[in-house]
Amino acid sequence: MRKKIVAGNWKMNTLLKDGMELAKAVESLEKEKSSDTLVIIAPPYTHLSRVNDLIEGVKLSAQNCASEESGAYTGEISPDMLVSVGVEYVILGHSERRAYYGEDNELLNKKTKLALSKGLKPIFCCGEVLEERESGKLFDVIREQISVGLAGLTKEDMDQVIIAYEPVWAIGTGVVASPDQAQEMHKFIRDLLVELFHQEVAENMSILYGGSCKPSNAAELFANPDVDGGLIGGAALKAEDFLGIVNAY
Repeated sequence: MRKKIVAGNWKMNTLLKDGMELAKAVESLEKEKSSDTLVIIAPPYTHLSRVNDLIEGVKLSAQNCASEESGAYTGEISPDMLVSVGVEYVILGHSERRAYYGEDNELLNKKTKLALSKGLKPIFCCGEVLEERESGKLFDVIREQISVGLAGLTKEDMDQVIIAYEPVWAIGTGVVASPDQAQEMHKFIRDLLVELFHQEVAENMSILYGGSCKPSNAAELFANPDVDGGLIGGAALKAEDFLGIVNAY
């Protein structure tokens, strides 16, 4: 039975003091939730070690990792470094990494394999921009991102992966994919997993929705049979809003 998951991506927000307060608030509210939803937070790199000391029920994720184990890669953070400070998950392929930093599917495949080899669980992101949706290329884009980005992974590898679908046209715009649009793409992804991997992989895979999800629309989105939770951006920066999404289940 696949997990219900709500993950908060803080992006480049909060200084350490504010981030620690936010993490403590999320941890406190998480203990009061009535559902069995898995809650994950992804603070900036600078917060990870300190935040790890504050949380128990909430799981810790990084927002990215390097494609190499170690060496002369100034500014990069390796999977081993993340594991050493208590990180369990890592977001890979976020639309902002693809758009601003030129991360392509081949690089993300390398990162995913390295992260898995070090014991990290990838939250692998995929999604189309508005032009690709309007031109009818949306399914081709998602197929390529997943088939290349997750190429060469075994069934056992895939048991550790979470997929997050990001309609890029809905991130930070206030526009939200309708429940029908979200379900259509999530079902396409699940069917693609059957084709590329195995029926069991598809049935067990948690597929998250990541596009302007808020407490006011989370329940309607999560009611879809192939939507297993959310990768939350702006609403993750307020503990009450974030847990309002968690409690939408």
